[in-house]
Amino acid sequence: MFGLFKNKTSEITTPVNGLVVDLQEVNDPVFSGKMMGEGFAVKPADGKIHAPVKGTIKSIFPSFHALTLEAADGLDILIHLGLDTVELDGNGFSSFVQEGQKVDAGDLLIQVDLDFLAQNEKDDIVIVVFPEMQNKKIQINLGEKQLGEVAATLK
Repeated sequence: MFGLFKNKTSEITTPVNGLVVDLQEVNDPVFSGKMMGEGFAVKPADGKIHAPVKGTIKSIFPSFHALTLEAADGLDILIHLGLDTVELDGNGFSSFVQEGQKVDAGDLLIQVDLDFLAQNEKDDIVIVVFPEMQNKKIQINLGEKQLGEVAATLK
């Protein structure tokens, strides 16, 4: 009974196939300086962005370059697709979810045209941060990961 209030561990899977890297490698001081929160980034091998956990879509930016998800355990997760991609006004992005929709880990959220981003000279890095994470420590599992593999553990 007294174990009910212990901190629980959360596993966050990679939302896309690719190379998981430390936030410090992101070429943007807001993310690399962790001003948006702790997290990780993925250099994507493809443009299919999936839910890293079971939860609910809290918000989707009109340009589809970012969304927030509330995990079933209450953790808020921001997934930001590329750098300066808001300037594309949604071109190159297709959303498969709506605000308020419940998702399972692995569900397709957004499709990104990586070639379109390259043609428009936009960095395609996928950033996953936890803006309101408190009283938890994070362990990032760096390296090449396939969709569904654990990229971060929060304790």
